Amino acid sequence: MTENKSPAERYAEARRRAVEQASALAPFREMYDFDLDAFQIEACQALESGKGVLVAAPTGSGKTIVGEFAVHLALDQGRKCFYTTPIKALSNQKYTDLVKRYGADRVGLLTGDNSVNSDAPVVVMTTEVLRNMLYAGSQALVGLGYVVMDEVHYLSDRFRGAVWEEVIIHLPESVTLVSLSATVSNAEEFGDWLDTVRGDTRVIVSEHRPVPLWQHVLAGRRMYDLFEESEHKREVNPDLLRIARLENTRTWGARDRDRNGRDRRRAADRERERRHRSRVYTPSRVEVIDRLDAEGLLPAITFIFSRAGCEAAVQQCLHAGLRLNDAPARARVREIVERRTAAIPDEDLHVLGYFEWLEGLERGIAAHHAGMLPTFKEIVEELFVRGLVKAVFATETLALGINMPARSVVLEKLVKWNGEQHADITPGEYTQLTGRAGRRGIDVEGHAVVLWQRAMDPAHVAGLAGTRTYPLRSSFRPSYNMAVNLVGQFGRHRSRELLETSFAQFQADRAVVGISRQVQRNETGLSGYREAMTCHLGDFEEYARLRHRLKERETELARQGVAQRRAAAASSLEQLRPGDIIHVPTGKFAGLALVLDPGIPAGRSPGHRGFEQHDGPRPLVLTAQRQVKRLASIDFPVPVEAFDRMRIPKSFNPRSPQSRRDLASALRSKASHHEPRRHRRQRAAAADDTEIARLRTAIRAHPCHGCDEREDHARWAERYYRLERDNRGLERRIEGRTNTIARTFDQVCALLTELDYLRDDEVTEEGRRLGRLYGELDLLASECLRAGVWEGLDPEELAACASALVYEARSADDAPAPELPGGRARQALGEMVRIWGRLDALEEEHRISQATGVGQREPDLGFAMPVFRWAHGNGLDVVLRDADMPAGDFVRWCKQVIDVLGQIAAAAPSGGTVPGSARKAVDAVLRGVVAYSSVG
Repeated sequence: MTENKSPAERYAEARRRAVEQASALAPFREMYDFDLDAFQIEACQALESGKGVLVAAPTGSGKTIVGEFAVHLALDQGRKCFYTTPIKALSNQKYTDLVKRYGADRVGLLTGDNSVNSDAPVVVMTTEVLRNMLYAGSQALVGLGYVVMDEVHYLSDRFRGAVWEEVIIHLPESVTLVSLSATVSNAEEFGDWLDTVRGDTRVIVSEHRPVPLWQHVLAGRRMYDLFEESEHKREVNPDLLRIARLENTRTWGARDRDRNGRDRRRAADRERERRHRSRVYTPSRVEVIDRLDAEGLLPAITFIFSRAGCEAAVQQCLHAGLRLNDAPARARVREIVERRTAAIPDEDLHVLGYFEWLEGLERGIAAHHAGMLPTFKEIVEELFVRGLVKAVFATETLALGINMPARSVVLEKLVKWNGEQHADITPGEYTQLTGRAGRRGIDVEGHAVVLWQRAMDPAHVAGLAGTRTYPLRSSFRPSYNMAVNLVGQFGRHRSRELLETSFAQFQADRAVVGISRQVQRNETGLSGYREAMTCHLGDFEEYARLRHRLKERETELARQGVAQRRAAAASSLEQLRPGDIIHVPTGKFAGLALVLDPGIPAGRSPGHRGFEQHDGPRPLVLTAQRQVKRLASIDFPVPVEAFDRMRIPKSFNPRSPQSRRDLASALRSKASHHEPRRHRRQRAAAADDTEIARLRTAIRAHPCHGCDEREDHARWAERYYRLERDNRGLERRIEGRTNTIARTFDQVCALLTELDYLRDDEVTEEGRRLGRLYGELDLLASECLRAGVWEGLDPEELAACASALVYEARSADDAPAPELPGGRARQALGEMVRIWGRLDALEEEHRISQATGVGQREPDLGFAMPVFRWAHGNGLDVVLRDADMPAGDFVRWCKQVIDVLGQIAAAAPSGGTVPGSARKAVDAVLRGVVAYSSVG
């Protein structure tokens, strides 16, 4: 109370209030109808004092308040603020939020699709747009005071992460950086780097969730708390542990039984199992939603790691008659949906499954995944936020930034496909997904629900829920485009220095410290081993080296035998032709097979330099079991040859089960009278090797050979050599991590110099063209422009070629050869693949590989025909049917084709046909579903 305070305390308090009222934070706080959290106030105060900030806090905790304060400061100071986001959907969302607060005249939007009021003092944009501005030296950067990087943890992204580091490194020193991140376990390390490259940066980490999150496991009809809390400890619920023991124990199979009591025990076991299973099972999707509804835990997002699974879940709910909306809500849903889709022609609505989708929405149920039409996804998001959709089945992509919180989040499984295999989700992924639960200002608490699965370990679930390990790892690598832009602005030497300030190099250098300490410890261990193997008869180290060289020579000869067999096997694969009948010697698909496509990489001939690096031919075959699979060299450890041939019908469709069944039947019939020839394994003749004979003689003649303790000494020597080998490996790691980014940059510059994009510190005209081409295949696009590959192409033909620069099939291994347009488009696509082959060989010479994130992947021609048909004017029904592709994927790839066509139009020589054709191609692709999808 005031009357109890001393005059000095009252004076100090009055001074504090006066300072607060004089700051920009006081009026900013009045703009919100809730009190700011401590971490938000701390970050805003640091910003106002002139410091940069890194704010790492959980999803839904209100990090963006700090970004909005940067906007407030910029406007208050008469400066500019750029607010960057990783995806267009977030940019659109943030633009709408800021327009509501500050008015349309003071806020702009810049994405690949939209340019709205770009000269405004506050501009929302994707991070790539800002990167391109920095390289172009845009006048829009004049007066820039603040840059907000929302979702800055995207710099871990393998494909796009480098953009964030480029922006952070190249922003003018006068710009204050506001970095907003999900909770990461190495925020301090990232903050240390920001402090190094951007100056004084305050790191503010908050683990506090404004809405508490409760963890549950739903087993059968019962919802169990995952944790049992007490005053002093937090333990896994013992009821769940008991269920797991019952589930995983098969007592009647392991217990000793006497003859007389066996039947009684079996009956008791069966009854116990029956009672247990009546209580514990994986509930159906309909049961889950019903249970959440009964508990008052809707709206809910159920994460299913499959697009097809999301769609199936909606259908299951509809077939079960589930209704979550009353009549007024259904009418409101229909009104919103009809207004938002009014521009879509009726014939396209039928193709897009509009009426089935609308029925789900009216009932309060929807799917959300990347395969959906972007407009449909936006509508689902809007209805969910309005409380008109109460159950959403989504893939994990929804967790990446879209502001769509729920009261509850359900995880069906804790395993997902990571692109290579089914793997457990990580604690970081679990935190990202469940972070959606609990709406600030609406819910008192959020709920994360994991569905019970057979063999589930509750302790493992608790580990996911209780661990905060989401490290930020740099994915930064210098690209060709980056290299010419850097050299053009700063010259090679300064560019090299800039790249060495990257977070990637910062992390590599820190790792070297720990490795160096391990090398020092190993050196001490080597001294001890050297002493332990000392022999009174002579130099045991010399003797041990002779024995070690003998072992290495024997291993080398064995390896040469394997290499010879591999080479012979690869050579035999190069001889295969469509229609050959072969016997696959090993692997999952061993047995009879028909070659559909020999799988020699396009643009290469057998024996081509670098051919083996790409795993040689990968034949596409039809097995006798009716499977169409693309095989690899690992399936052919010995040579293979066709023992018969048969004709493949022109009508054969590998996607048709009937077509596969008919051809497989003909294959078995054709091959039934033949016995495939087997190959004998070769052996290396170690006995005839002169080096081995010399080493054996030297060993027998050495004084230490006669030592009684020879084998004891030899064991210490073996430990010595093992540790020495480990130490050499650590030293190579140190060498490899030191100046890695700069070394890669040197390799990239050497290749660009050979191709005449660079001449020392000068960027040639071709180099300036490359500087305007952004993308994974930037160098290939530039070489195609230089070679005139696209000259004279019609717009739809150019669109088909541009698609090969951006498209990547979701699963390429089993895909048959794509259908391609004919005529000039087919010729141009073939020439693109041949140019890629030459670049690939050149990259190999300069030790540049795709593994480092720099090398050019092979262009994928799988989207050439769909975009060709679309640009040619074909209807959506025809294009989607022939493409065998969801509408959302089609729109997304079309957007990327439009983006690269815009780059081509800007970069192509003005005297040719390409600029005009590219602009017409943009117009031809940007129609129908592509044009009325505002998010891509």
